[in-house]
Amino acid sequence: MRLFVAITPPALALDELEAAVAPLRIAQPELRWSSPQSWHVTLAFLGDVDDAVTAPLAARLKRAAARHASLDLSAAGAGAFPSAPKASVLWTGVQGDRQALRAIAVSVAAGARLAGAPSPDEGRRFRPHITLARCRAPTDVRPLIARLADYAGSSWPAGRIHLIRSHPDPQPWYESIGSWPLRARPLSTQDAA
Repeated sequence: MRLFVAITPPALALDELEAAVAPLRIAQPELRWSSPQSWHVTLAFLGDVDDAVTAPLAARLKRAAARHASLDLSAAGAGAFPSAPKASVLWTGVQGDRQALRAIAVSVAAGARLAGAPSPDEGRRFRPHITLARCRAPTDVRPLIARLADYAGSSWPAGRIHLIRSHPDPQPWYESIGSWPLRARPLSTQDAA
């Protein structure tokens, strides 16, 4: 089965982002726009994983999640892969404690490797984002990026990681097959006051 590990934004954050993206869908309907229900921050893409690996993978992901504290994230701005003039993917960025988010991604990738499900993307620079649309052919998305340049969504708590199965055909959809909490943050002296 085709798997990846991700953090999923809460409904309020998805609704805010959808309000910003909806006019863009109308402006460029030829793009393959992803639905808000599929929006996530990928920590590790695992690709095709044998069913026998899912139990040890779940155990490793549970341990990885427990090592890291929950954190606050938000969606902001936009960009494209590989470049804005010749994009294959349009995305919004992820703000917040990116160093802590990167550490979670490293732990998840290490756990997957130890479970026998190494990420084919391991070793690549971690670039947290939420994919908004895919382009069938290289497309100039600079006008879309400009329209999202000032977008700044509300901060939201990221408290869980999810093991997600991707069902590619005929209409792609995602199914969470496991979820583990990140460690609760200790109260700061400001929070306690």
